[in-house]
Amino acid sequence: MSVSRVFGVTGWKNAGKTTLVERLVAEFVRRGWRVNTVKHAHHEVDIDQPGRDSFRHRAAGATEVALVGGRRYAIMREQEEPSLAEILTRLAPADLVLIEGYKREPHRKIEVRAGGDPMAPGDPTIVAVAADQRPPDSQLPWFRRDDIAGIADFVARMS
Repeated sequence: MSVSRVFGVTGWKNAGKTTLVERLVAEFVRRGWRVNTVKHAHHEVDIDQPGRDSFRHRAAGATEVALVGGRRYAIMREQEEPSLAEILTRLAPADLVLIEGYKREPHRKIEVRAGGDPMAPGDPTIVAVAADQRPPDSQLPWFRRDDIAGIADFVARMS
């Protein structure tokens, strides 16, 4: 993949990570950027449904199944979870890849906070905080969670 900008959104469960990623994607697309995203889940995921043909292909033992239709496709591969680096090499070229999750990876991140213990003090890859109020425990740049343009400007400068 040909991309020079990778930036992450991290935080505890229900902090608003997905909402922030969704709104940042829309903002960057509005600015004319091509954006890819990577979402890490801590549980098994399955985009397929029992009884569907592609599910049956996988159940029969296919290592990889491409589900193609209309304007999108998905390739499902049966293997151990790949590394983030491997996933990034498989993405199409983009101006920016926003990564949700992958807390332990070394890319720069913004921490989304909605209560709970702060992550930033123990993680040098967190370079900003998005929260409803300025965190008293942080010297990092702070943005309100709904300051999408401000966060996008910051991400554009940092990534």
